Amino acid sequence: MARRSLPLLKDLITRSSPNRITARSVTYMHRPGDGTPRPVTLIPGDGIGPMVTGAVEQVMEAMHAPVYFEKFDVHGNMKVIPQDVLESIRKNKVCLKGGLVTPMGGGVSSLNVQLRKELDLYASLVNCFNLPGLATRHDNVDIVVIRENTEGEYSGLEHEVVPGVVESLKFCSERIAKYAFEYAYLNNRKTVTAVHKANIMKLADGLFLESCREVATKYPGIKYNEIIVDNCCMQLVSKPEQFDVMVTPNLYGNLIANTAAGIAGGTGVMPGGNVGAEHAVFEQGASAGNVGNEQVLEQKVANPVALLLSSAMMLRHLQFPAFADRLETAVEHVILDGKYRTKDLGGSSTTQEVVDAVINALD
Repeated sequence: MARRSLPLLKDLITRSSPNRITARSVTYMHRPGDGTPRPVTLIPGDGIGPMVTGAVEQVMEAMHAPVYFEKFDVHGNMKVIPQDVLESIRKNKVCLKGGLVTPMGGGVSSLNVQLRKELDLYASLVNCFNLPGLATRHDNVDIVVIRENTEGEYSGLEHEVVPGVVESLKFCSERIAKYAFEYAYLNNRKTVTAVHKANIMKLADGLFLESCREVATKYPGIKYNEIIVDNCCMQLVSKPEQFDVMVTPNLYGNLIANTAAGIAGGTGVMPGGNVGAEHAVFEQGASAGNVGNEQVLEQKVANPVALLLSSAMMLRHLQFPAFADRLETAVEHVILDGKYRTKDLGGSSTTQEVVDAVINALD
């Protein structure tokens, strides 16, 4: 998702000028029929999920976005994703979801992992960036973390060899490297950094690096770097502005994305999505605490910003760029204004107060 923080600031300045000349954006030439409202599968999920997905529904209705939702009641304690949900996503190609709780141990499979495997959503993308007006320890952070989403430690391919000895199978695939470089190329990004532990995981992570190096040769205009995951974590918290696009195996990417999100303002403001060749599922980008706690739920103070920005990514994916731009600008205006913020951003607003502010900023 392209960031527009500087243009936003310029726009806010010029809005106050009575002599401001309204700039017309470049015409988006749609294909005939592209304006037809698109169905989107909606999974509110657990915890704060229904609250933040409800926020998206309100904003979409207020801006008359050309989408409508097919809603399904799915919870993380279910054994499998219901078949009618999978059929809906396969038909619609696009899904928006809240967090689904993942049971700890006990042999219960994560529905999040099931969904990614069933739909082959092999690429997870999280955009971690500074929002204008939101004070953070580091400035100029704009990192895209792209991680393999279906293999490695999250694939569920593990077994007990003998009592007390568990073996996990880890694979590497060049398609995540191809996706990362293609993303960088199409979004005018300058650098791709591969995160690995090949000094220890010589075969598995070694193959991952071989794939990245081979793909990198096909994109001579993009700089390619490599970094060991433990050094990467240190560099992230000390000098995060050095990173641009990061491509990682599954487990490392989850850790890196949540670390980068914490640096840039918290998981409550970081959008993300999961994509494959045919389908895409959009959700809060960083997963830490994405179903919230009971107090947040009772006080109705969940931060809807991350999912609102994820829904803007969804609109752009559906080729409705003007609606995506309008929504992103409204959210950024509310954050910059600073009057309406939830507790995690240093404010005291409820979810609904933030939603109302975003809706007001749409005009």
